[in-house]
Amino acid sequence: DPNPPPRCNVNTPPPARHGESAAGPRKPAPKGHAAGVHNSIVLQAEPPKDHIIWSLCCFLYSNPLCLGLAALIFSIKSRDRKVVGDLEGARHYGATARCLNIAATIIVCLTVIIAIVVVAVTAIFVLAILFCC
Repeated sequence: DPNPPPRCNVNTPPPARHGESAAGPRKPAPKGHAAGVHNSIVLQAEPPKDHIIWSLCCFLYSNPLCLGLAALIFSIKSRDRKVVGDLEGARHYGATARCLNIAATIIVCLTVIIAIVVVAVTAIFVLAILFCC
């Protein structure tokens, strides 16, 4: 498009209405309002999350089935994409890192719960054999 639409700026007056000239007389501004001032709202998308801390914890503390390492790699790729300015690629890599972190965390939690149950049942069984006979 050779002629992009003009952008509103705080210092530029609004475009002239039909029948008015741009330099023509203006009506006085209502009380409490400054003449020629426009309020604009700029919506910025939330930057994509790379989950690097969670990935580091999964990698250093548990790393089941190398999921922590894979999550860490995707987190680093997400951070690299964010630095370059590719927010969509950063979101994609960040979402993959998040899924891998969730899977790693669930596997570790289930493993810990199963280990606690096995140790408890074994201890009860050994104590029952020792004190029963």
